[in-house]
Amino acid sequence: MAPAEEIEVGGRSVRVSNPDKPYFAELGIVKRQVVEYFLAVGPGILGALRERPTTLERWPGGVFEGAKLSTRADHTGDAFYQKRLPKGAPDYVESARITFPSGRPADEVCPTELAVVAWAANLGTLTFHPWPVSRADVDHPDQLRVDLDPQPGTDFADAVAIAHEARDLLRSLGMDAFPKTSGGRGVHLYIPIEPRWTFVEARRALIALARELERRLPERVTVNWWKEERGSRVFIDYNQMARDRTIASAYSIRPTPRALVSAPVTWDELGSVHPEDFSVLTMPARFAQVGDLHAPVAEHAYSLDPLLDMVARDERDHALGDLPYPPEYPKMAGEPKRVQPSKARD
Repeated sequence: MAPAEEIEVGGRSVRVSNPDKPYFAELGIVKRQVVEYFLAVGPGILGALRERPTTLERWPGGVFEGAKLSTRADHTGDAFYQKRLPKGAPDYVESARITFPSGRPADEVCPTELAVVAWAANLGTLTFHPWPVSRADVDHPDQLRVDLDPQPGTDFADAVAIAHEARDLLRSLGMDAFPKTSGGRGVHLYIPIEPRWTFVEARRALIALARELERRLPERVTVNWWKEERGSRVFIDYNQMARDRTIASAYSIRPTPRALVSAPVTWDELGSVHPEDFSVLTMPARFAQVGDLHAPVAEHAYSLDPLLDMVARDERDHALGDLPYPPEYPKMAGEPKRVQPSKARD
């Protein structure tokens, strides 16, 4: 292995250990290039993370055939989520105090400058998972994030079509969204909102949006939490707005053999791009040309009232209440049973 290198980032010296370590062997990408990638898209990745509690998805051994991510049920994976500030972090790495659904608190990394991103990349961080809140107010989301997840039998083009339908609905409510590729088959929409509502209220607002899309496009959209009921439709993952659930930030690298990245795009180009257009190798040139297409997210803040009015209408006219939370969450008020339909008993 090559000796460690010191790089200057914003006037700070950041150590890169084992800079020639393979991270995406199929493409010949080494750790140094991963760090350089994040520096090349610096204003964009920092814009997505600045002042937000952020979970680090660390792949210290790189991405290789058979590599897997540790889960709650299996901690033997090659990669893992870092949800607390690592011991020995430099003093310029700040933190934010958050509370998990269990009620336990934690101090998560809270990026404030690009050197923090470079430091995290040296630890093997490929994907950054920022909360939809700012450090100044960790209990009130300032972004509504819509995760359009194509199910088997559907693909990226289906998610794109639903994204446009979602935008039409939002614009009819006086709101708008900013799209990006997920780095996989899906599409993410970011809706900047005023930080006046709780996670529970924001999640219910997203459920109302999803249900209306499902009513309009029942053969193409589903909000069914249970996979056995989703069919070949695009699932709107409303639980991504539950506390401590996050999605990959813009410009994050996904652990795929082709080193794809989550890329902000314009609405005009969304229908003509493909997830594989955006990778560690191609994004720096694109960023230099178009800049940060998600910068306007910070320039807007919509009211949730139109969507909360839809929540009230669903309860009044359709007798629709809450939907299931993920299994590791405590039982929530008004939540239906978390029982897979095929295993439910009367």
